[in-house]
Parts: sequence; C-alpha cells; structure tokens
Amino acid sequence: MGTTGIPGKVTQGSQTKGGIGESTLRPDGTLKVTGEFAYSSDMWHEDMLWGHILRSTTAHAEIVSIDTGEALATPGVYAVLTYDDLPTAVKNYGLEIKDTPVLAHGKVRHHGEPVACIAADHPETARRAAAKIKVEYRELPVITDEASATAPDAVLVHEGRTDHHAGHVPHPNIVHRQPIVRGDAEEAAKKADFVVKGEYTFGMQDQAFLGPESGLAVPAEDGGVDLYVATQWLHSDLGQIAPVLGLPEDKVRMTLSGVGGAFGGREDLSMQIHVCLLALRTGKPVKIVYNRFESFFGHVHRHPAKLYYEHGATRDGKLTHMKCRIVLDGGAYASASPAVVGNASSLAVGPYVLDDVDIEAIALYSNNPPCGAMRGFGAVQACFAYEAQMDKLADKLGMDRVEFRQLNAMEQGTIMPTGQPVDSPAPVAELLRRVKAMPLPPERQWESSEGADVRQLPGGLSNTSHGEGVVRGIGYAVGIKNVGFSEGFDDYSTARVRMEVVGGEPVATVHTAMAEVGQGGVTVHAQIARTELGVTQVTIHPANTQVGSAGSTSASRQTYVTGGAVKNACELVREKVLDLGRRKLGTYHPAWATAELLLEGGKVVTDGGEVLADLVDVLEGESVEVEEEWRHRPTEAFDLRTGQGNGHVQYSFAAHRAVVEVDTELGLVKVVELACAQDVGKALNPLSVIGQIQGGTTQGLGVAVMEEIVVDPKTAKVRNPSFTDYLIPTILDTPTIPVDVLELADDHAPYGLRGIGEAPTLSSTPAVLAAIRNATGLELDRTPVRPEHLTGTGPQA
Repeated sequence: MGTTGIPGKVTQGSQTKGGIGESTLRPDGTLKVTGEFAYSSDMWHEDMLWGHILRSTTAHAEIVSIDTGEALATPGVYAVLTYDDLPTAVKNYGLEIKDTPVLAHGKVRHHGEPVACIAADHPETARRAAAKIKVEYRELPVITDEASATAPDAVLVHEGRTDHHAGHVPHPNIVHRQPIVRGDAEEAAKKADFVVKGEYTFGMQDQAFLGPESGLAVPAEDGGVDLYVATQWLHSDLGQIAPVLGLPEDKVRMTLSGVGGAFGGREDLSMQIHVCLLALRTGKPVKIVYNRFESFFGHVHRHPAKLYYEHGATRDGKLTHMKCRIVLDGGAYASASPAVVGNASSLAVGPYVLDDVDIEAIALYSNNPPCGAMRGFGAVQACFAYEAQMDKLADKLGMDRVEFRQLNAMEQGTIMPTGQPVDSPAPVAELLRRVKAMPLPPERQWESSEGADVRQLPGGLSNTSHGEGVVRGIGYAVGIKNVGFSEGFDDYSTARVRMEVVGGEPVATVHTAMAEVGQGGVTVHAQIARTELGVTQVTIHPANTQVGSAGSTSASRQTYVTGGAVKNACELVREKVLDLGRRKLGTYHPAWATAELLLEGGKVVTDGGEVLADLVDVLEGESVEVEEEWRHRPTEAFDLRTGQGNGHVQYSFAAHRAVVEVDTELGLVKVVELACAQDVGKALNPLSVIGQIQGGTTQGLGVAVMEEIVVDPKTAKVRNPSFTDYLIPTILDTPTIPVDVLELADDHAPYGLRGIGEAPTLSSTPAVLAAIRNATGLELDRTPVRPEHLTGTGPQA
C-alpha cells in the first residue's frame, strides 16, 4: 500500500496506543475466523418456537382463497397467521413509501411474496404445516420491463397510489422520476466533432451476504416484545414494526445480534414483523432463520438497469455534452428506489467536467423481485455505462484512454450537473495516474518449468485450457460516489460516552445504535475514544434502541456520521473530566488554568507533556457521561424539473486498472489483477481501509463476470435462487488487488475522512469489462459477461 500523509494538528491524546491512524485489529475478527462468533442465527431461548413463512409460487395473481385449517390442525403448530389476523389497521410498511404488505392481501405482486406465517415446536413441523396451507390464485398479466409497465393498457402493480411521488411521474407504474438538466445539451452537441452512443444492460445482483436473515422475538411481561435481530438500521426497523404490532416504540426493544454481512440487503425489513407477531400471538419466544433459498426471496437486490447514453467531444478531446436515460427496475415494491434514482441521475455524468447535460432516471414498478439498497446504490449502474462511453470516445479520437479521462477529469471547484460545487479534494486525474503507474503483473504466469499451473488460467481447476487461445487485456475505469444520505434527509447519529474507574483503571464506554455488519465500526469507535480520551480500555456497548438512532449502516456514512458523534461526545466528556479534575484537585498548578490540557495514557497532561494528575484520582467514585447527536451539513432535495440542488454532502473517488486473460475460443475469463487507487481523506484504520477497498472491488468483479439473478421474462419467476446457480467469486476467482491509498482531507468531515466502502465497487466492474473488450475487440455492453458473449454464440458477441 502506498500512502500520502496529510498535514494537520495532532489530535488530543493521539499518543495513546490503539488510536486513530493505527491498524488496530478487530475485536470480532478471531471469533469469526474460528467459528466462535455468535450470529443471530445462533440465538436460543428456553421453550422457543420456530417460525416459517409461506411464500407465493407465482409473481402476479389475485388471491382467491386461503385455507389454513389443515396447517392449524398439525400437531406441534401453535399459530398460523394471514393478513386477516394482523392486529391493527396498519398492515403495510416500507422505508419511504409504505406500500409493502406484512402478508399479502388481495393479490401477490412478486414470486416469493409472504402470504402466511407459522409458529411450531420444530422448524420441520413449521415447514410441513406451511405446505398444507391451500392458496388458490387467479393469474394476472406480469409486468417485467418498461414496455409492459408503461403500455396504455398496462396492468397496475399498485392501484390507487397516493404516495408523494405519484403526482410527478408520467405513469403509475413508475415509482419515481428525476431529470437533471444543465446548460443546453442540444446546442452543445453541434460543437462536437465526434459523437458516440451506447445502450447498456446491467444485471440484477444479489448482496450474497453469508448469514441469512434471522431473529428471535421474546414476549415481555409488560405486553411488549424484545427483538434480537441482524439488521442495518435498528431505529428504522422499530419505526416500521411498532405500528403494525399496535405497540408504542418503547415496548418494542431491539438489540442488534451478530450480523453476517449486509451490503444493503438488510436495510429493508424481512422477518422482523413476522417473528414478533408470532411471539405475541403464542406468548412464547419465536425464532425465524431463513435458509439460502428463502433468503433470495426475503431481501431486495441491486436494481437491474437499461442505460442509454450519448457523449460528444471536440477533436482536442474535450467533452461537449452528454445525454442519458437510465431505467431502473425496482420490482414489486418501492423500497429505496426513489433514493437510488436520485443517486443514479445526479452521478450519471461521472467524475468529469460537463456543462451541458440532459439526464433522466426512472425506477419502475414491476412484478420482478423487489430491488433497493446495495453497495454503490445507483452509482454502480451509471458508472458501468459512462466508463464504457469514455473508452468509445477515446478510441474514436485516437487518444490514450487514461489521458482522455484525465483531460476531462473533475477537480475541487468543479460544478456538478446539479449545480453543486465540489468543495473538497477531487483527485480524479491523480488517481488515474497512480493506478496506471502501478507495476503490471508478469505475463503468462501459468507457465513454469514443471508445466502449466491451471489455477492461473481461464477456467482454473476445471483444466479446460493450457494457454491456447489466451489473450491478455488491460482496462481502466474511475468513479464517483456520494457519501451519506442526500436530498435533504436529516442524516444524524447519536453516541453516548461514559468515563469511570473500573478495577483501578480509567475505562471509557461507547454506546451507539450503529449496526456492525462487518465494516469494522466497533474497532474505529474504540480508536476514536482512545484518541480523544487518552485511555487504553474502551468498552463498546451492544447496539440497541435504548440509545438514539445511528441511522443505517449504508451509504459509506457510519464512520463519518456515527464516528463524528462519538468524537463529539468524547470531546464533551473530556472537558467534563478536566472540569472535575479542577474541582476535585484544585488549581494547585498554574497549568490547570493556563495550559491546553489533554487526556493521554490515563493521565491529565499539559500540551507540553507535563503530568498534572492521574485519571484514576480524578474519576475515583465519579462517572462522567454524555449523549450527543451529530449532523453533517445540510443537503436539499433536487428540483423535480431541473434536478438542481445541493443534494450531496461528500463525494468519494476510486480508480481501477484490470488485467485479464481471456480464452477467446472457450469464452473463459481469468481476472489476474484489479489494482485500485482511492482517496480516503484520512485512513483511521489503514488495515480496515484496505479490507474495505478489496471487498468492494471483489463485489464489482462478481457482477462483471458471474453474478446475476436470472428472472424469467414471461413469468417473472426467479430461476436461480441458490449459490449452486447464482455464482459469486471464491478465493480462486479473486485476483491480486494492490491498493494505493491517497489521503487528502475533507475539511468538513471528522478527521478529514471520506466514506470508503462503496467507491471501489463502482469502478472495478467497468475496468474488468474494458479489459475484456481490450482482449477481444467485442462491444460487450452488458453485465455479467458470459462465455457465449465471447465466442460468437450469444447475443452480445
């Protein structure tokens, strides 16, 4: 890893071991590697029942009747619930638009929609009982694409829409529409010496987290319920669950359990309401654990997309204009589609200077699986298209592809298509320079004196090739991703920090509702506390709803926002501890009043390093606690006609160079290397930063060459809901991922940091496609690339 340091003042207590800037190991790392970590699926309770959900076998149909009698009569079954058994008038939920029924009512809108839920004394009993529920369906026409969704005689996925987006969309089967218009793209197009157009298809990707959805609900004596669950946003879940249960929020107590990955797939509810309903109905603890098949139907996926782009450029390589139309398929329910539309449209230009643009992005309602949040959140689909366009234009101009990008790269001060100035470093050209300068891997690595190492060849251990017909290709891409919630959302987090003496040693306790989903937030929070409070021992309290909201673990926002809240709370605690020291120990030293006082290594010291007091003496018999909210600077909604507005709070940037080897006869691809250069602002934990970049890069690789949920276009049924048929990269597919980290501070952010985890997912996919195009000379305008696309037997050859 290469790093570039940033100048600036050393923070309070920065000499304490394990603080900001160190590669502190994760406290949950060893437990996860050894299999000792307790995930939510491992939870157990005495006298526990097992829950199960019956799902629809068709994608769009009226429900004529549901007969639960035989299921209820099954020995060991305690409850069977349908829509009519829901306890309150609130029977729908949703992140923004509450259009999702807890259990299907009147009709089902997608394959796998929950229809009934069952509680029994054994999981297999619950499954057998579910199979005995008789549901009669009357099939309806399916909506599967834009043509069928917006046809004059189209069946409406949701009749009688009244949500706040309904008034500005051209058809009820469009969830949301966002245009972005700046300058005059039509007039600017006349100045173009070269114009390229492209139509791109992006496949539906699954988050493929390792721990399927699970939770345990325990009914309480006060009539409430305690829910232990793997989620990304405790307080959002709470706000959707409590109204359906008919309980005040303080009687639905939620505690985060071990989360086996998320990537956006746990931002929506899955089994949370069902398990609570069953627990309250039976009066017994109930646990639900999805198997992998159920998980494919139980959470949202990445929006598949059609993208239509036009770019122009002058002979000297300057971009003149851009027009694009992005059609995202949101599936049966809205989920996060409106926000994904906002991201896709506002970032559709990419990290380039363009004054004349005409952009439109929409999300459809359809009978395909619901889609919502996934790492990169709309910007991934756009990056795939605009980076392919950059290569096409560079080739048409006869320019080097990287130099063409650098010539048009944005920088600090660039005005975005939304009219918002970029007011922090935007080192796009430098990231491209760095990634291009990284050493290339040796060619023909499979060759050795002992014969071919098939693991290094396309096809790998399948032993399909020994190097015949293998061609190397190199491709580049760069992307821009917003950080945090945008468009006027009140994005804040809360932290409670306490300092006290425990066992003769000063200890800090940090309590937030942040969902640790594998991103390493608990490690960073402890580092912040050590840095700001100068103590070694930091306890991270389990996340629950007994503290204020931390927002979602998504949008690369948690270190920025919840880290900011922890930092602010620690600063207030520090001042209270110093005031306590002044009162308890007296101003016996003039430095108490005249010097800048720090907490470092369990001591109160002056800024010159002179020790004034021991923290144990200051805190003995006392505790200091602060709960503090922290907000980043405000954003605003985009204008619904022009798309203008300061909609984003921060941007992050990453560039990739992909090196691939392609067997052009068999259509097999081996990604040899995916080098990345990324600006992170400040690497709070360098080891975790590298892990985030490599993880995001690997997910981008997956959607480039193997990952896609395949939906039958005639029936809207999912064809491959298992890891047998939905392929994700294994260790044998994952290439070398060298990382060059640049640290250019954003003065608006805590410690100057930038969100990290999403940006590398953007540019890794188009870099791989660019490299395959470079090796084969084929257009390849869709993801993922399959063997038939490379051998002349598929539609994208």
